[in-house]
Amino acid sequence: MNQFTKFIAQRLNLHEKSVENTLALLEEGCTIPFISRYRKERTGNLDEVQIAHISDLNDRLKEMQKRKETICKTITEQEKMTPELQQRIDDCWDSTELEDIYLPFKPKRRTRAQVARERGLEPLAKIIMLQRENNPKLAAQKFVKGEIANVDEAIQGAQDIIAEHISENEVSRNQLRGAFRRTASITSKVVKSKQDTDEAQKYRDYFDWTEPLRRCSSHRLLAMRRGESEGILRVSISPIDEECIERLQRQYVRYRSACGTLVAEAAEDAYKRLLKPSIENEYAALSKEQADEEAITVFSENLRQLLLSAPLGQKRVMGIDPGFRTGCKVVCLDAQGNLLHHDAIFPHPPVNKRMQASVAVERMIDKYHIEAIAIGNGTASRETVDFIKSLISHLSPAPKVFTVSEDGASVYSASKVARDEFPDEDVTVRGAVSIGRRLMDPLAELVKIDPKSIGVGQYQHDVDQTKLKHSLDQTVESCVNLVGVNLNTASQHLLTYVSGLGPVLAKNIVDYRKDNGAFTSRSQLKKVPRLGPAAYQQCAGFLRINDAKNPLDNSAVHPESYHIVEEMAHDCGCSVAELVNDKTLQKTIDIKKYVREDVGIPTLTDIMSELEKPGRDPREQLEEFEFDPNVKEIDDLVEGMVLPGIVTNITNFGCFVDIGVHQDGLVHVSQLADRFVRDPNEVVKLHQHVKVRVMEVDLRRNRISLSMKGVE
Repeated sequence: MNQFTKFIAQRLNLHEKSVENTLALLEEGCTIPFISRYRKERTGNLDEVQIAHISDLNDRLKEMQKRKETICKTITEQEKMTPELQQRIDDCWDSTELEDIYLPFKPKRRTRAQVARERGLEPLAKIIMLQRENNPKLAAQKFVKGEIANVDEAIQGAQDIIAEHISENEVSRNQLRGAFRRTASITSKVVKSKQDTDEAQKYRDYFDWTEPLRRCSSHRLLAMRRGESEGILRVSISPIDEECIERLQRQYVRYRSACGTLVAEAAEDAYKRLLKPSIENEYAALSKEQADEEAITVFSENLRQLLLSAPLGQKRVMGIDPGFRTGCKVVCLDAQGNLLHHDAIFPHPPVNKRMQASVAVERMIDKYHIEAIAIGNGTASRETVDFIKSLISHLSPAPKVFTVSEDGASVYSASKVARDEFPDEDVTVRGAVSIGRRLMDPLAELVKIDPKSIGVGQYQHDVDQTKLKHSLDQTVESCVNLVGVNLNTASQHLLTYVSGLGPVLAKNIVDYRKDNGAFTSRSQLKKVPRLGPAAYQQCAGFLRINDAKNPLDNSAVHPESYHIVEEMAHDCGCSVAELVNDKTLQKTIDIKKYVREDVGIPTLTDIMSELEKPGRDPREQLEEFEFDPNVKEIDDLVEGMVLPGIVTNITNFGCFVDIGVHQDGLVHVSQLADRFVRDPNEVVKLHQHVKVRVMEVDLRRNRISLSMKGVE
């Protein structure tokens, strides 16, 4: 059994057996999507989130174990290790407590207390701490020798030793942590020399700000910390000093005496010089870590919604990257997203070649049998949508027109992935292709872009980048494997995220496809170089083959379970293909008959679900959307207007909505509904079509306040 099984089970409130089996599967190299989908019997039906929590906690405990080994080695080398101390360290699984235990033994630079010890003042410090000496100055007289010039210097050195002792005491530290937890306030002040600069204006709300730390939301804390890192704000965290000093003195001062007074002074010094800065740093790090976790959770949820946005599907698409002076870059793509043709048109000022643009677009729509048109939502987007809609209004059937987010398209177009895909095209063509492909399949296209560049986060550049990357990679992997990947059309980059694959195997699959043509069965994957049995087991269930000879190859049924479906078909007196296509036959199956030692009801239920809708896409259907034709610029907005919009980003404090004026408006969480809303995700989803009311327009700061209250 993994040494951490019991601890993880208790911490996450899960069954020990489920945790033990999950950890064993992870050790075997199984991925989280594979475990959650195909090993439900072994995990007790744990979902991806629970398995990820087990994996993350196990990794943290491993790191803490390494830290313990370092601490024990250091203390042992100092010859200060005792059986009791060893036991305390072995039993401790709280990183803060562990560091407190280690603090008195931690090698440190020469402190004032260390200097005093070297001068032989530790016995005097003990005399003063005991507080039994009526005349400490008389006692200190014995220590006036060598480098110690007088009694006051001796007493000061002794107080330095006492202050360090108090600051390293676990009870003192925990007492102060409690005070920080209960009463600490976070304060932000503007740096006077930066107050009137343009870059400081976005932090204007925090020029003179104080609030209880426990009530400070993650977005406010991250905003203050960003302002601090840019040199615009000074941020501090502090409890009520007088109360903390008084409590500390009560802990250490036993008698009202001369020695008691010296101890009280040492306690105050310990608080101001050592304890408070140390615990403030701890709480600054802790509050930042908590804010990071919230921001990462928000970003990961937004990314999940974005990656699972409704796809148009395999249609012939025209992608347009709109612009004024530089024109609109137009590309035509086939149903698989391959580039057939590209051109540039100039329907807008200052060039105004509207007639030539109209002729060119109509010719491309006719020649390439265009079924849908994707237009980027950046500069000249509204004008291009109007131009295209007026142009195609007489066509029958007219291609559907969609506005597509351009966030990250420029990052993709300049990336190595784009250069490898289109080595002979410039960045403008690659950007337009990305816009067109996003309409067809947002997931397949967006995985090529660094998630931080997609524009759906909350202070994503300010949070712990290692934790952010880990969370986002897990989210991308989860989404890719939830939807499944077409083995014959998926790009190398998309295949990289499939369970059990990676950059090398993804490239080998694409190379094999080029050399041998399309895959006709999943079992062919075994012929791909370096794709061994373990990788095949992990990836096969998530790869789909349209029109395969075996219909199960286009489903989420894993090849290891094909024999179960074949047995079901045999019992029904039909072929697997007939069973897949006949819902009536499926209803006659009693899944309990097929329960085995390694196959239980959860797996059999999943199999029946797949037989009912083989290869189904869990994403929603795409809907067309139109902005208000009378509102195109921020100057067109009037308070009280009710407008259609699209949710572009969700944060803890509300959501941002595109209403077609090149500047998203904010619906604060208090304006999302006529009831209390704790989490904006309860009310809105990314790319949801909503109606909003304009509440306020701040032209100077380019801010729009919106409301969804009472808006149908």
